[in-house]
Parts: sequence; structure tokens; C-alpha cells
Amino acid sequence: MIAATASLWPPQYDPDYRPHSDEKYWDRARETMPADERDAVVLAKVQAAMRWAWERAPFYEQRWRAAGLEPGDIRSLADFERVPTIQKSELRADQAEHPPFGSYLCVEPHEIVRIHGTSGTSGRPTAFAWAAQDLAAIREAHAHIMWSMGIRPHDVVIVCSVFSLYVGSWGALAGTERLGAAAFPFGAGVPGQTLQAISWIRQMRPTAFYGTPSYALRLAETARREGVDPASLGLRIMFFSGEPGAGIPSTKRLIETTFNAICIDSGSMGEVTPWMNIAECGERTGMHLWQDFVYTELCDPQTWQRVPFGSRGTPVYTQLERTTQPMIRLVSGDYAEWTDAPCPCGRTYPRFPLGIIGRIDDMLVIRGENVYPSAIEEVLRSFDELGTEFEIVVSRRQQMDELDVRVEIAPSASREGLAERLVAELKRKIGVRVGVELCDADALARTDLKSRRVHDRRSTA
Repeated sequence: MIAATASLWPPQYDPDYRPHSDEKYWDRARETMPADERDAVVLAKVQAAMRWAWERAPFYEQRWRAAGLEPGDIRSLADFERVPTIQKSELRADQAEHPPFGSYLCVEPHEIVRIHGTSGTSGRPTAFAWAAQDLAAIREAHAHIMWSMGIRPHDVVIVCSVFSLYVGSWGALAGTERLGAAAFPFGAGVPGQTLQAISWIRQMRPTAFYGTPSYALRLAETARREGVDPASLGLRIMFFSGEPGAGIPSTKRLIETTFNAICIDSGSMGEVTPWMNIAECGERTGMHLWQDFVYTELCDPQTWQRVPFGSRGTPVYTQLERTTQPMIRLVSGDYAEWTDAPCPCGRTYPRFPLGIIGRIDDMLVIRGENVYPSAIEEVLRSFDELGTEFEIVVSRRQQMDELDVRVEIAPSASREGLAERLVAELKRKIGVRVGVELCDADALARTDLKSRRVHDRRSTA
């Protein structure tokens, strides 16, 4: 059924296959494979993907020739570390020079069946082209991974994120349909839609939810205003991407207690879709790296060599089943720690036990200290007196960097001594004194998209 090796590349899957609902694994042999056997499978797929790109993509051929490499030189995963990494900025530049899809397009334009891309908010948008083969691989990978979360054909999955260029919604929809569950592509982003979502959820009783963590908490706020307990909505599994919140312990606990559902973190990069190539299983012990779909290396950001298990670095991704625009050693810019310690689920993939800790470019340097916004969120979510929204403001006053947090207070909470306790706990956890402003409930802006809670105003000071 499953093409686990690269003897046939790209792999072909039986679209009619589906395990019995009582089966723990979508593909037991593949998911519990010993690490050395999986490494052999990964290497064969890496070699096949490199040959494919070498023959079809000038972008890769020229880069690898300049590095003195060709696909036949890669005889081990250690050899693969010699392959140059690529940055998202290089993809944008290549598409600008070779519009519209860049010189790393490996199929004929008439073979493209779907186009997605980035929003372009941080520069020229990047176009993602998918051929039919890619869509099949995306469906298959997401079905595998969503099965590991505990989603089954008897579930109804409501997708509460924007259906647009953003690939997360489409991946969740594709995985739902492939594993045989009922998909409810509700969407998000339209004024009044969150209120409608409460009504529809109460009517249709979906058992699984996909969106961003901040939107789930906004949904809970809206439900409570309507006199509806979020825990009564009947959701069993809530899985997320787009933000680090679902991997932050206090945010995960808040979501789970609010909805009486399990909270599962997933996601990597739109460029390397299937974006769920790193995802928690139902045990929620950290994000598994589904290495035989997308090979993930955790690398030193200076040398781009893999770091040992137990260390921290930045993920570097290589798609092993994509034909259209294969990403080979794409740098994520995220920051994580990895382990090969066993997971109770029995899957033998390595994991990010702390999820994605943060983005390297989101790290704030405040008076010599490195501060990740996720560490601030972890503290704020641990205070029951606070609401769900907050803002982080960085400024420069009298030649000194200052860090302030504006956070909403719950309607029934007392303000007495709260700011002082927050200041003390933030100082203890992140090593920097933080100014705290307590705001009324609903005072801060909400969004149905990815939350942008950090406002660095030092460049305008």
C-alpha cells in the first residue's frame, strides 16, 4: 500500500487505502521503523529528490556546481550536510529574476493545478506551485499525521482559518478528506463570522477544530458573551498552526481547560507543505518530525551542520516527495530543541519536545538579554486573572531599551497587586524587568489571522 522507499519516486499511494478506525497507526511499519532503517529510506529519497531537481531546476544545478557538488556525491546523510542551505529571501529573488515561479520550478507550467503563496507583508510575495502529484502527497501526509492526533473517519472537523493564499487551511481540509472524516470548511476573517461559528458549532457538533490558538481563545470569549460555556461545544481534539501558542505549556493548558479538549501543536512552513511535517501526536509530548515526508535537520545557524540530540538550533527542511518546487535544505528561521527519546505513542520519529520555541528573528535583545515572546506568553497565560489578549511593546527611552507588556484583565479580577506580581514573575522567568499595563477587557485589537503581538518601536524612536 505505502511506497516507503524511493525505488519508485515520487512515491505512489493507494488512494482507497484507509486503516480500521481502531488501528493506532495509519502505517504501523513506517511509523515504528527503527531509526537506522528510516535513515536509509530518507537517504534514498534525498538522492532521488536531488536528481530530480538537478535535471530540471537551474536554481539548484548552479548552486550545487558552485559548491563543487552533484547528486551522486551524496552517499550518506552526513554528506548531505555539505549541500548549501537556501533562505526564503533567495527564493523571492529568484522568482523576481525568473517570474512567476522561479528557476526552481521542476514541471511544465501546464502541469500546475494549484497556486498558493505568501502574503508579501515582509517583501515580494513568494508563489507556491503545486502539481497534481504534490496535492496527492499533501493529502497523504496530512492524513497520516492527523490520524496520529486521534482524528478518525467518524469525526467532523471544522476548519476555522482563512481560505486564501494561506496554505494551513487547505492542508487541514485535504488531510480531513483523505482520512475520511467530514470536513466543515467554515473559514474565518469575515466580520461577524466568529459569532456565527458559535451557532454553527452548536448546531453541527464538530468534534475536531483547526485554527490558530489566538482564534480559539477569541472563539471562547465570544461564546461566553453569548452565555455559552466553551466546554459545552463538544470539541474533542483541537489542532493548531500559524502561531507558537499551542506549544506553550500554559497556553496549551488554558485551551484544554477552556474547551475540555486536547490541544495539539503542528506546523512548519508554507514553503515546505505538507506543513504538518512536524506535529504532536495524541500523547502531546512534543512535535514529531515526520522525517520520511519532509526531512528535518536541526542545525547550528552558523555552520549549518546538524547539532546532537538534546541541543538547540534552527530547523532546516528538505521535501522528499514534492515534484513542483522542491525545497532542499530550506532554512526555517525558527528555534527549537530536539530529542530522539521514545514517545509513549510508539512512533520512532525524533521530536521537538518544547515545540517551536520561537523565531530567531523574533528574538528581542533587551539590555543584553535574549527574550523570546513565547516566554512572555508562558508567564501571562499562567495568571488566571488575565484575559486572552496582550501586546509586547519595545521602545528606546533615554538610550535604554525598554520592554512593556499591555495585557487585558479578566472582568471579575482584582487589580490590587496584580501588576507587581506580573513584574516579579516576568523578571524571574526572562531576566529582564518588564513594565506592565493592565487594560480593560476587550481593549486590545483582535484578528482572525496570525496574531502580531510584538511592536518594536526602537527604529522610530
